Amino acid sequence: MGMITLTINDKKVQVEEGSTILEAAQKAGIYIPTLCYLEEINIMGACRLCVVEVEGAKTLQASCVTPAAEGMVVRTNTPFLRKARKAILELLLSDHPFECLTCIRSGNCELQKLAEEFNIREIPYHGEKSDFKPDTSTPSIIRDTNKCILCRRCISACSNVQRVGILYPNERGFKTFIGPPFGENLKDMPCALCGQCVLACPTGALHEKEDIDEVWKALEDPNKHVIVQTAPAIRVSVGEAMGMDPGSIVTGKMVAALRRLGFDRVFDTDFAADLTIMEEGHEFLDRLKNGGKLPLMTSCSPGWVKFCEHHYPDFLENISTCKSPQQMFGALAKTYYANKMRIDPKNIFVVSIMPCTAKKFECKRPEMTDSGYLDVDVSLTVREVAKMFKQAGINFDTLPEEEFDAPLGISTGAAAIFGATGGVMEAALRTVYEVVTGETLQNLDFEDVRGLKGVKEASVNLPGITVKVAVAHGLANARDLLDQLRSGEKEYHFIEIMACPGGCIGGGGQPIPTNTETRKRRIEAIYNVDKNMAIRKSHENPAIKKLYKEFLIKPLGHKSHELLHTEYYQRIKY
Repeated sequence: MGMITLTINDKKVQVEEGSTILEAAQKAGIYIPTLCYLEEINIMGACRLCVVEVEGAKTLQASCVTPAAEGMVVRTNTPFLRKARKAILELLLSDHPFECLTCIRSGNCELQKLAEEFNIREIPYHGEKSDFKPDTSTPSIIRDTNKCILCRRCISACSNVQRVGILYPNERGFKTFIGPPFGENLKDMPCALCGQCVLACPTGALHEKEDIDEVWKALEDPNKHVIVQTAPAIRVSVGEAMGMDPGSIVTGKMVAALRRLGFDRVFDTDFAADLTIMEEGHEFLDRLKNGGKLPLMTSCSPGWVKFCEHHYPDFLENISTCKSPQQMFGALAKTYYANKMRIDPKNIFVVSIMPCTAKKFECKRPEMTDSGYLDVDVSLTVREVAKMFKQAGINFDTLPEEEFDAPLGISTGAAAIFGATGGVMEAALRTVYEVVTGETLQNLDFEDVRGLKGVKEASVNLPGITVKVAVAHGLANARDLLDQLRSGEKEYHFIEIMACPGGCIGGGGQPIPTNTETRKRRIEAIYNVDKNMAIRKSHENPAIKKLYKEFLIKPLGHKSHELLHTEYYQRIKY
């Protein structure tokens, strides 16, 4: 592809053919405000905030969609442009609730930031305002349409990135709103509750259903024994929410902060991730040897499982019967742990800190009560736990590095990489290879299943068979893979699917913004966590060995099936 030269604000800029004016300006370090634009996701020129003056053009041009051309002369900062952009913002704000102080996105709202940049102190436009009832129908996501600016970024995330397609423009003109068709609630839609729409939203129109107050209430109850589990991915992302660089590894500080919130025990979901590998790895070998349903598909991602229940019910028998690590942990906390500590399980309150909004839905599923109670009582996003740290006045930077509590806080590097796409597969292969061959795996790094390619493939040689595996992240890629399986175009033995781009490090409950660059940095950090762990294979975790010896007896045994396995059901498609 050739290069072209244009002039922006009297500065010569050279870019590749096919670049937009906005991309050319960004390359030159020239700032153009945007709102509906979201790199790689939503490029449509709807809000017009990024308009520029192009010499020879009759009207202002939206820089995010206008191709740069050889010899083009562009101005991005003129009195007329500033006036036009300010008017656009004033019109948007004229139909926006003035609730900044009480809004969930206060301080991290793109509209609020732009209003400040353009020194907007009053709104000259008055008239009718939109009045929609918030959709609070799911345990995961709230839609507050009154705060929607019709940027359509959520539509692109849902339809293009995830290819679920349950958000659309409804009505016309002033009555236009974004949501499910015919104004239906999210609970009545085949929504995966993955939260990618939340990450895409520039305002507070989409956000997680907050459960912070419920956790504070439990922590303040002297009759409750409140324990917390932390997902693999959050140790490389919660630091961001506390003002640190993306990809900062804050495991020890995170543990210290959670103790200072008042949790009775701080445990690690990584322990249950190791347990998942033991159960799922043996489940795979059992299916492989005894003619079970193949390919086996992972069940760690509740967004992916719900997507399959809605859109691909013919593959439900392929999904592992293993509960996710979050749910395995909860079931053990209210049985194994309760017995060891001699605590009545009705008084144990389990909180999970997850990178995910779908986890809120998962812990409320009626199947997730094998302990005799809700296995997990509350699931918080990274954003929620960061708010709790701030409410408690915790200075994250000055905290010491502390260790998880035993026994449910002991884990391996294999569990840590669950947080990145391909991590579950790699962890499983480390264990399956050694269980089958009885040999020590010399190279623990399965590079073929790493990275941000949409679908990754690899082969592993086991005695008598070459095992073909695949990894997909993001539901659009999952759809492509499943369609290929349906048609017979592809055949595999084992498949990992994660609902969110990049896996859990890109989950809908992660800090905002989450983009490709932050995903890469979090993934790099996750693999560094793995490399620095003393034990890097799940089956070598001493706490897991002790768990089987004292309680579960063996993988896939009666007690394991009773507490750690489940089944899934077909749901509505339309």
